[in-house]
Amino acid sequence: MIVRTLSEIEDTEYDVRAETWRSRRIILAKEGVGFSLHDTVLYAGTETAMWYANHVEAVYCIEGEGELINDETGEVHPISPGTLYLLDGHEKHRLRCKTDVRTVCVFNPPVTGREVHDEHGVYPLLTESA
Repeated sequence: MIVRTLSEIEDTEYDVRAETWRSRRIILAKEGVGFSLHDTVLYAGTETAMWYANHVEAVYCIEGEGELINDETGEVHPISPGTLYLLDGHEKHRLRCKTDVRTVCVFNPPVTGREVHDEHGVYPLLTESA
């Protein structure tokens, strides 16, 4: 059994920061459960381009307001608490944040915690044994 709190992972290798977001990675590949779970905050007034070519991601908004832009179709979807989006087709997308947007994200395959977006918004496929 794993029991973990956000406060205990802050400022550890589980707490990853970039220019437009902060991701507290609660469950990682090394736990060996087949997915990773993240508490991520994307900052107000920012726009983050992403493309998970190697992962499927489910994103559930729990705080904030923003817009999800599907860069492949041009569709724009409002994001607010209670909204979920699933990137099951590896869609290139952007999240434009009106306020800080806090999400709970699940990745499959799980991330190791060392990934950062490359110039195309892609996480590399890194593996790690449990």
